[in-house]
Amino acid sequence: MHDDKSRDSRELICINVDKVYDWIVKEKSFDITRTGPISFPGIPANTNLEGATVTCEVVPAASNPIVIQDRENRQFCIDGENVCLQQLNIQKNFTLRIFVTLPNGMVFPSVTIPVSRCEQVTLCAPEGTDVTITYTDLDCFVCSTGTLTLAGEGPTSTITFSDLQITVNTCQSIQSTFPVTVEFLAEFCEPRAELPIACPPPTRPQQCHAVFPDLGHC
Repeated sequence: MHDDKSRDSRELICINVDKVYDWIVKEKSFDITRTGPISFPGIPANTNLEGATVTCEVVPAASNPIVIQDRENRQFCIDGENVCLQQLNIQKNFTLRIFVTLPNGMVFPSVTIPVSRCEQVTLCAPEGTDVTITYTDLDCFVCSTGTLTLAGEGPTSTITFSDLQITVNTCQSIQSTFPVTVEFLAEFCEPRAELPIACPPPTRPQQCHAVFPDLGHC
């Protein structure tokens, strides 16, 4: 009886979704070598950088985090079947920031530094599909700094590193998708019942019966 009722309540509906044409997860690391002065606004001119530690932070660029530069059809033989896939040249854009921490705990951040890297990926991603990259892990560490030289003062202060080497590690989920309309039998959801929470009864402060009311002590 329950099964018949369930089938009767189902309805053929259409929804818009993104069909996943292909999906891979891969690790990718790259190095950044930075030369020349880097702006660190706000560092006083007489700051002693001896013993300072240098760290970094990297995030996807706020604008155009990935750019598909080229999409070329390639023929592959997979399990004995000829398959046409696409070789994508992808430019990935990041924003890097460097932090200099003095021995006394003061931290000075650099200005944001745009960083780009290109990568080739082979996917089923024919012309018209969208390619998205989601970073399940994205971090960086400073491999070496060399000597630090401070110049300027206040808003124009800069630091030049004689040997700044930064490694960026990524774990990326890459998908090719295209919007489609699909139909299927489904039941409409019903709201859940409200939780049976009753209002608490009014409470009164505990009385001091031993002293009040006066039970004939007078």
